[in-house]
Amino acid sequence: MSVVVGDDGSFWYRHRATVARPPASNEKLLLSMALLDRFGGSHTFAVRAMGAGVDAGGTLSGNLYLRGQGDPEVADGRLDVLASRIWSAGVRRIHGHVVGVTGPFHRDWFAPGWKRYFPADYVALPTALTFRGNVSASGGHIHDPERRAAAYLTRALRDRGVKIGSRATARPGTAGLIALASVSSKPLRTIVSHMDHRSVNFSAEVLGKALAYAGGEAGTIANGAAAICAYEAARHVAASCHDGSGLSYANRQTASGIEHLLWNAGRQPWVGALRMALPAAGDGTLRHRLRGVRLRAKTGTLDHVSALSGWVWNDATDGWIEFSLLTSGMEEYPAKDLEDRIVQVLANGAKPPG
Repeated sequence: MSVVVGDDGSFWYRHRATVARPPASNEKLLLSMALLDRFGGSHTFAVRAMGAGVDAGGTLSGNLYLRGQGDPEVADGRLDVLASRIWSAGVRRIHGHVVGVTGPFHRDWFAPGWKRYFPADYVALPTALTFRGNVSASGGHIHDPERRAAAYLTRALRDRGVKIGSRATARPGTAGLIALASVSSKPLRTIVSHMDHRSVNFSAEVLGKALAYAGGEAGTIANGAAAICAYEAARHVAASCHDGSGLSYANRQTASGIEHLLWNAGRQPWVGALRMALPAAGDGTLRHRLRGVRLRAKTGTLDHVSALSGWVWNDATDGWIEFSLLTSGMEEYPAKDLEDRIVQVLANGAKPPG
């Protein structure tokens, strides 16, 4: 186990602080930092309905294209609002299809260090246009979320009186289109909170691709991971990143590095959004742990890997202190028991050196 504790740039305690270990879902904590630093907490992702233009009679010649930007939470209600806005924009007939755009992100679905069954069991296909978490009604991960989103929008438009000539489909987008209507996601701070509270792997990989794409790179899992490592390197922290979710056993972080990043986050305007995005004791992935301790921290769990990093309120200083606990080669429950005992000490008995 690596243990690092400190406050605003000053170490209180270090044990095996520079040993590189798999961070598991603590990778999402670092992704959250990189996202909030790139976009800001108020950023939203649009879903746009695009076409070649509508004539005076309300007819759209050709297809209506449905294009996403990396909102992992697109569902029925969002598309119902979009359908109403398309109607309000004057669209009464679509000669072609409603097309779910399969870009601009790549549709890759694997990373180094993943077990072969992870796409089937632990992370749905990360796409730019998502729909219902890219999960079927029976709970399976789907391969055609763009077509399903287009099919739902087709039904919603027909319910409002729009005549559509063909069935919904999915394909790459077309250049030269204009936006006819759009709908925005919840603010990024809310999306990140949902991701971190429940440790949603799908959201992490979608948002990782969005992070890469916003930086001018192709929207891939590998490029999203590289963007996290680039964020760390710019703050003088060395790491190895292969995904955004932390599923990869090939990821490597150090407790010292995470501590430095927490200190840096504390000086940023978005630190409040980050801290509130993390589970409190008794909440989210901490729902059965550390009740009664004032805490905001991200958990992480893989086989023989455990992590807990974030902020705990320290009685001696009457303020937040930062900590990072990374464990590898230990069974889950003994590791988490140690984590909880350490955090309780940090909350109730720890004092700064001297």
